[in-house]
Amino acid sequence: MACQQLRVVAEAMPDIPADIIERLTIPKRSLVVAVPIRMDDGHVHTFVGFRVQHSLTSGASKGGLRYAPHVDLGEVAALSMWMSWKCGIMNLPFGGAKGGIACDPSLLSVGEKERLTRRFTEEVQTIIGPRTDVMAPDMGTDEQTMAWIYDTYSMKVGYACPEIVTGKPVDLGGCVGRREATGRGVVYCILEALKELDLRPEQSTAVIQGFGNVGSVTSEELVKLGVKIVAVGDRYGAVRDLHGLDIPALVKYAAAHPQKSVVNFPDAEAIDPAELLATPCTILVPAALERVITAENAGKLKCRILAEGANGPTTPDADAILAKTDIYVIPDVLCNAGGVTVSYFEWVQDLQQFMWSEQQVNEKLHELMVASFNKVRKLARDRNLTNRTAALSLGVLKVALEKQKRGLFP
Repeated sequence: MACQQLRVVAEAMPDIPADIIERLTIPKRSLVVAVPIRMDDGHVHTFVGFRVQHSLTSGASKGGLRYAPHVDLGEVAALSMWMSWKCGIMNLPFGGAKGGIACDPSLLSVGEKERLTRRFTEEVQTIIGPRTDVMAPDMGTDEQTMAWIYDTYSMKVGYACPEIVTGKPVDLGGCVGRREATGRGVVYCILEALKELDLRPEQSTAVIQGFGNVGSVTSEELVKLGVKIVAVGDRYGAVRDLHGLDIPALVKYAAAHPQKSVVNFPDAEAIDPAELLATPCTILVPAALERVITAENAGKLKCRILAEGANGPTTPDADAILAKTDIYVIPDVLCNAGGVTVSYFEWVQDLQQFMWSEQQVNEKLHELMVASFNKVRKLARDRNLTNRTAALSLGVLKVALEKQKRGLFP
């Protein structure tokens, strides 16, 4: 998908030299490592870990670290490429990176996750650094994971180095508002789309697929604006209330649920997760896994706005179908860029040892998200491109221009 999208950009932007497009197709650096740890029962199990740095042209590479059973080199490489375009769209001094360990974190104890994280950090130590590669939380990882990486790296270099990761606890130099940043960025984009379509939040409904960090924060922020959330789903099931779900109650319920799931929420009807995406609504937010909107279900969507909170939720085949409808797509590389933007704020604060207030963080995030949204829409109108192609083109153009101006060494 990532390479196919790059080819589409190359066709839409013929002024980008073909040799630079070729360079952008191949990640700068890919590392696969064995991660052996002693499990709680005493036996040693070896996991496989990955770290891919797509580009170092714009600055240190930046991207999350995910723990999930399906993680492999191809997935991580694609995600690192999307991160490059995301940083380019937001005009951040980063290249794209991504990392992962093939494991099921729900089956690991806290001690096993700590040993896994510290050993992985040791294995990738040679290619990470605050000016080389900065990790952040992703699927299956959190603030605590980043704290372990921060400590492990700091012990190796001999001094406290909070700028080695972002998304860490505020007590350790984390940025206030970082946890909510991706969801807030999604909502800022939705608000701009509603304005353009002359729709009011209080007259709008939304369906959220995925109720982790991004989905839950997006839901909470939309409700504050008057949007009615009519259905929510996760990998275990889905619930619906056409009169509007009680989102604060649902957040508390999911947090107390053993699997952090919305299943069996008492104040809603259970529905088949397959029905979720086809539920009529103003705003549909896929905020879970990649490739959930496909050629098979794209024609069944009944939303006015598709706001991609997840990475790569829509396949190219589905994109072609959506392009023939009136669905307003806010592409992932723009829509969920709030996370990496506030990660940038955190990195800057740690380097300067000067922390910002949450109001400053949110105001600056809103400013950058709206500016990037408007740049994407202008390019889309000027060149008659889809929003996705326009957004990707902005990101690719920034990296390509920098490569062109820096030249080739040696």
